[in-house]
Amino acid sequence: MSKKKVARPASGTDEAVEPIPVAFLATEIKTPPFSQDARLRAGWLLWQLQQGVVIPMPHNRPMPSLAPRCGELRMPDGDVTWRIVYRRDSDALLIADAFAKKTSKTPQEHKERVLKRLARYDEVKRAASETKK
Repeated sequence: MSKKKVARPASGTDEAVEPIPVAFLATEIKTPPFSQDARLRAGWLLWQLQQGVVIPMPHNRPMPSLAPRCGELRMPDGDVTWRIVYRRDSDALLIADAFAKKTSKTPQEHKERVLKRLARYDEVKRAASETKK
């Protein structure tokens, strides 16, 4: 049975892309507080990331200064602009935070929360792989 091609990776090759699961690290995307439109848009963008699609600005901004493979999805929603901070690992798309952004810079408290959640995830994953040995 052949793999069904759902999306093409950034390289533009014709090889099939195996989607990766999404893991929410202590946050969720729901209505409310997201409007239904913003929640659906977030779901579409997350689905594209799962497929290996590189999403350009203005919908996505890489955040390598935060951590490797991190990015920020942007969803305008009336008076609010939602941000979803993620990290794309080889085995999962990690959703580290979702918040309404009110300033031009990502607030330090959100950066610290993301780093703490990703560090905890890495710690648990490392411990699980050591247990398997």
